[in-house]
Parts: sequence; structure tokens; C-alpha cells
Amino acid sequence: MKAIIEVRNLIKRFGHKQVLRKLNFSVQQGEFVALLGSNGAGKTTLLRILSSLSKPNYGEIQIAGYYLPGQAAQVRKKLGVVSHLPLLYGDLSAEENLKFYGRLYGLSDFQNHIEEILQLVGLLKRKKDLVRTFSRGMQQRLAIGRAIIHDPEVLLLDEPHTGLDQDAANMLDTLLQEIASRGRTVVMTSHDFPRVANLATRFDVLYKGKIHSSKLAKDLPQHGLLAYYQSIVDEIDTGGGIQDAA
Repeated sequence: MKAIIEVRNLIKRFGHKQVLRKLNFSVQQGEFVALLGSNGAGKTTLLRILSSLSKPNYGEIQIAGYYLPGQAAQVRKKLGVVSHLPLLYGDLSAEENLKFYGRLYGLSDFQNHIEEILQLVGLLKRKKDLVRTFSRGMQQRLAIGRAIIHDPEVLLLDEPHTGLDQDAANMLDTLLQEIASRGRTVVMTSHDFPRVANLATRFDVLYKGKIHSSKLAKDLPQHGLLAYYQSIVDEIDTGGGIQDAA
């Protein structure tokens, strides 16, 4: 099966600091991959490169049959991107925000589609309300609606639970599970191990600019995700040099 995301020998430097070090990363259609790693490991940098917001210094990147950075416009049509910043217009209603982004993607006759998305993210009854009146959790759910307005093949999520209370985070989890069940490919960074343990189908450990290990959820050891992650980090730090990533 051909991967929908294929990254080979990716290098990214900021000045003299090398953040990504010949990183390899591959994702199949329909996978939900959680990227795990400490601050500074390179998770956000990788997602910014995949979303065409940053250019690599070296390496080959292919998404849905198109190459970055040369075919960035085509890649963007295949992507939905969500970060801890919702990127919404507070003085527009939920419905108006989705209409605005729908037009940006060149969609037409999409009113029914907008209502379907608002229903999916649990905001249909609030469609006429200004976004600035929404809670943080509601804004993040609408941000996901914004990201999927054009029916992208791949959804990239950078710490989407940041700043959410427990109830809002649980609602976001339900939404992400629903989106994943519809066959979309999801790549998400997170520090919240208990939460992603119930969401992702695969876990990749990104450490010091490389993906050092990849494990399917069904193959996780009984001691759980946090213990698996810590065992990988400990082995790297003691010179084990694990490299069994996809």
C-alpha cells in the first residue's frame, strides 16, 4: 500500500541549530498517528513543514501524491491544519467563519455542507452566534470544522487540547474519534499520554530530531504508553540507538 505521507531524510536547521536530523516518517491512509516527544524534540517543526508553513533544508516530502515544497498549493488542498490557535474571526458567527473558509477553498453551494459540519462539531444550535462569545473548547471544535470544510485527506493537529478543561477535552476527543472513523488520516502531536492512548492507532517517538521508534496501538506492551515511551528515551540516552520507525 502506498503511503499518503512519505518523508525521507528530512533536515531542518534554525541557524546553527539542527532541529530535525535525517528524519524518516511514513503514514498510511486512515492511520491516526500520535507524535510523542518532549519540548524541543521537533514535533511542531515537523508539522509546520508538512503543512507547508516552513521549508526544509534537505529531504524529500510527499503528501497525497504531491511534493513539498514545490507543489505546496496542491498539498494544501489535501490538508486540514489545527493548532492550539483556532485561527477564527471573533466578530463573525460560526456559520460565517465556515462560509469564509469555504470560499477560500473555492467551494460553491456548500450551505448544507456547513450545517453538516456544525452538526458534527456540536455547534449547529450556535451557528448564528459570534465566535468571540464561544468558550475555548467551542472555538477549538469550530477550528476543526474549519479544517475539514474542504474534505481534506489528511488532518494535522498540533497540541489541539492545549488550554481546554476536562469536559472540553473530552468533547474534542469524541469529535476526533468521529473524524477518524470516517477514514481520514490524522497526525497529532501531544504531551497528554493518557488521552492519546485512547485515540491513536500508532505512536511514534520523536526525540532529538529523529523518530526513534514506532508502535501500533495493538502492539503496545501491557505496561502502557507512558512506560513504552520512557523505555525508548532511556535506551536512547544510554546509547541504545533504537531506530525501528516506519
